[in-house]
Amino acid sequence: MAVWDTAHLEPGAPAFSPGIGDLEREFADMWRAADKIVFSTKLSQTSTTRTRLERTFQPDRIRQLKATSDRDLTVGGPRLAAAMIAANLVDEFHAFVHPFIVGGGTPFLPQNVRVPLELVREQRLGRIVHLHYRRS
Repeated sequence: MAVWDTAHLEPGAPAFSPGIGDLEREFADMWRAADKIVFSTKLSQTSTTRTRLERTFQPDRIRQLKATSDRDLTVGGPRLAAAMIAANLVDEFHAFVHPFIVGGGTPFLPQNVRVPLELVREQRLGRIVHLHYRRS
């Protein structure tokens, strides 16, 4: 994710994906403005701005952060997302469906957890489809 710290700093910089450069620039701007927490037992320091390091995921600390934050919190990374979903800490889900079949990787949905969802919005972004759900 560190690429977003310097992505598109210069006007006219090339996009990562053809056709959605403006969206990527907007995401890069949001990334740089966000406070971030990295959960890692291996890193000794972070390499991105506005980022702090936590050694363990503690659901109660995240609940407290959610209750006291005046901004939305986002989750990146499949293992952390699965832990947050399993701890009932995720209120909304944004899925970006790309036109590729990969057939592997680390699942971000925890096993044996059922979450009823309602579709809030669907949007085409070039060849990508964004699906926005919230808990129902």
